[in-house]
Amino acid sequence: MELFGSTRTHVAARHALIAEDGHVPSVFPGWKGATAYVHLSPAMGARVTQMTVLFDEEAGVALFPADEHEHVVYVEEGTVVWNGKDFPAGDFMFVPSATKLLLTGGIRSKITVFRKIFEAIPRRKKPDTVTGSAGDIKAEPFLGNQKARLRTLLPMDESFDLAVNIFTYETGATLPFVETHIMEHGLKMLSGQGVYRLDDSYYPVKAGDVIWMAAYCPQWFVAMGDESASYIYYKDVNRLP
Repeated sequence: MELFGSTRTHVAARHALIAEDGHVPSVFPGWKGATAYVHLSPAMGARVTQMTVLFDEEAGVALFPADEHEHVVYVEEGTVVWNGKDFPAGDFMFVPSATKLLLTGGIRSKITVFRKIFEAIPRRKKPDTVTGSAGDIKAEPFLGNQKARLRTLLPMDESFDLAVNIFTYETGATLPFVETHIMEHGLKMLSGQGVYRLDDSYYPVKAGDVIWMAAYCPQWFVAMGDESASYIYYKDVNRLP
């Protein structure tokens, strides 16, 4: 039995683990029948905002206005509709800045949203909308490891200032070394469980957990348990510091 007042959530200066037991809903203008749970945001020092959106009613509406933010949406459960097209579980979309994003979803549909201010390159066209299905993207061995495979959702094009990938590990597989780099990460565990090293701390993690890693936060992961583990994550790329 857990102690009264306990939680796996831990927020530090350069990393955070946000467990499901502490998720708190937010209400936004223009939304109806959809609830947002904002896990990461600039209020904590992150450069990205990451949220889970649950559609509570049939034809619930989540609205993101056309401004300087770009968005990546990943459908975890159910189906959402954008621009008259259905996006079932496993589908994703990249929506560039200055584009209105109005999503409708069926009851119990769930999405993850990454939202950040687009960093333009002078005299360079910003990237176009991208849609697809994660299942159609080949999972490539990571640094030759057949037990750790990576799906790259967005084009490897320098016009993009962010990347979003899905990493899947067979049980016992690990990141090959402790990574320390300039990129920030926002991450959500999609399935399975394991242990994540963040700075000098080791955290048990499972499906539904959200992690933030600031630039230069040492990081490492091992998948544990009876099933494979997977997570979706964002990183900022292609811009000089």
